[in-house]
Amino acid sequence: MAMAVANCCFSVVTSTVKFRCCLSSQRYLATSQHSIASVTCKAVVNRRGSPREHKEGVSHKKSPGKSKDRRSSLHDEDDDGISGKRNAQKSQPMAFKSSGAQRKDKKEFKFDMKEQQFEQQNLKDAAFLDAVVKVYCTHTEPDYSLPWQKQRQYTSTGSAFMIGNGKLLTNAHCVEYYTQVKVKKRGDDTKYIAKVLARGVDCDIALLSVESEEFWEGAEPLEFGHLPRLQDSVTVVGYPLGGDTISVTKGVVSRIEVTSYAHGSSDLLGIQIDAAINPGNSGGPAFNDQGECIGVAFQVYRSEEVENIGYVIPTTVVSHFLNDYERNEKYTGFPSLGVMLQKLENPALRACLKVQSNEGVLVRRVEPTSDANRVLKEGDVIVSFDDVHVGCEGTVPFRSNERIAFRYLISQKFAGDVAELGIIRAGSFMKVQAVLNPRVHLVPYHVDGGQPSYLIIAGLVFTPLSEPLIEEECEGSIGLKLLAKSRYSLARFKGEQIVILSQVLANEVNFWIRGYEQPASKLSITTNNCYLHLLANLFAHTKNTKHLQVLKLNGTQIKNIHHLAHLVDSCKNRYLVFEFEDNYLVVLEREAASACSSNILKDYGIPSERSSDLSEPYVDSLEDNQAVDQDFGNSPVTNLEIGFDGLLWT
Repeated sequence: MAMAVANCCFSVVTSTVKFRCCLSSQRYLATSQHSIASVTCKAVVNRRGSPREHKEGVSHKKSPGKSKDRRSSLHDEDDDGISGKRNAQKSQPMAFKSSGAQRKDKKEFKFDMKEQQFEQQNLKDAAFLDAVVKVYCTHTEPDYSLPWQKQRQYTSTGSAFMIGNGKLLTNAHCVEYYTQVKVKKRGDDTKYIAKVLARGVDCDIALLSVESEEFWEGAEPLEFGHLPRLQDSVTVVGYPLGGDTISVTKGVVSRIEVTSYAHGSSDLLGIQIDAAINPGNSGGPAFNDQGECIGVAFQVYRSEEVENIGYVIPTTVVSHFLNDYERNEKYTGFPSLGVMLQKLENPALRACLKVQSNEGVLVRRVEPTSDANRVLKEGDVIVSFDDVHVGCEGTVPFRSNERIAFRYLISQKFAGDVAELGIIRAGSFMKVQAVLNPRVHLVPYHVDGGQPSYLIIAGLVFTPLSEPLIEEECEGSIGLKLLAKSRYSLARFKGEQIVILSQVLANEVNFWIRGYEQPASKLSITTNNCYLHLLANLFAHTKNTKHLQVLKLNGTQIKNIHHLAHLVDSCKNRYLVFEFEDNYLVVLEREAASACSSNILKDYGIPSERSSDLSEPYVDSLEDNQAVDQDFGNSPVTNLEIGFDGLLWT
């Protein structure tokens, strides 16, 4: 019987749970939303990808104390992409693992193709191995449920490598929510403080610097090679779990194509290899036979049906990151066209659209915040991008005898660049130009600055809806309407947010919100929707009123949380009238709400009634103050949510 129980503990009861190997500094942990996992694996629920497969990052996490049970479709290997982040990456279908890249003094990144032939059997003696260092990071993650504080800190280890000029490259997920970063060279017992200069979330690359001159004594930065070919040998170097010294694994290049980057929820060029990539390898370089760095190991693919699938960030993506930082003295991100496209493989559909040749992709949806919204319409067919013909499968020529996804051309551009599009509209060919910029997400996958915004008014806690908040609160407590908005609604202008009431801090000024005893029928909610009636009863009979979107204050549509703070500060009326979704109304006496603020903050140990970013002057970015009621779209807003292969965002 004891053996039977033990065997059960090593099994998984549901097929929707995926496993990830990771190591805890205290003990091996197994956590799952619905089932029991083996003691050497973490179970994660795949919410967006296939129920039996997922990608994940590989870093090594050490966390004192208990790990939270969180649901997510995607996550980094160490939950943060580094060994030791969270049990699941926030709202992303895969996790990461990457190696470093090199930066030069010149304004543009150049490949150094100096041949450095060496015998493979002497790899352990190669000088370039000394350029690979171990990264020690202490993370302090925000608490999105209590946005005025942070969670308990934890530590993780990863890899990085030298690129010259006092700089190092590693993965962005290795230093996410960092409070301290230290690095240690191979064969050295001294750790040096490193500074994070830039983090590219979408490409999962971070740039570090070390000021200590002692650290750089005798150091030789790595040299970069061109994009490899299929079956080229590749060697991955880093500091994965299983030991403290440097580790080397070898394989071949299996595939080169546009792939999903789990950490940034983006689609960029990636190199698939079969060399082992394990937690702690994140940020380490991958070499070719000439000893040149061809990319950064950053994520792995886990599935019961496949094995030995790892991914490397190629030097083309690395060079884009470095050039972006060099041009702007900060990282601005990869641009997007901002359109949803459908493949045109159906001859009847092409004939209906008056497309004579077997080419082009159909525009099905255009983001209001993109410049393409000015020149493109639904029903247009894009047949060329900067004079490169686009095939009916949404692919373009790539090297010799290869084709690659059309969005690869977009990723070669920088924010602010202009692209020339050849389109067919109602049978007529024309050319239009559009400015490319990074996508604007109504519900962001990552919060800029690391700390969420919040505003407390008479105990009512307001905060923007974000994927980290959804992940932390769990989807079940957010509500179907908010989840639908986060998955299907597009931002109408830059800076737009969904502001929600996340909780109510009990006080005599708001007791009637938490202890509402009237029956639901007396509430001013007029709808035939059973789910909304359920929300009405929730407001009427529970003491945990949470997660309703606030739409208006004193009749003015709320654009974002900064706008809400501005409306409260500038209000001269006697009452503050909040209009929530489902026609729920809350009225506060303005002077009473202001008077009770200090007592509420003291009772709950909150340092301020608002986050520091809301103390800055508000600037209205929307010239037309039209109503901005959020309507659901008829298609998901990210490729991660699209279940049909014929549609994709670019």
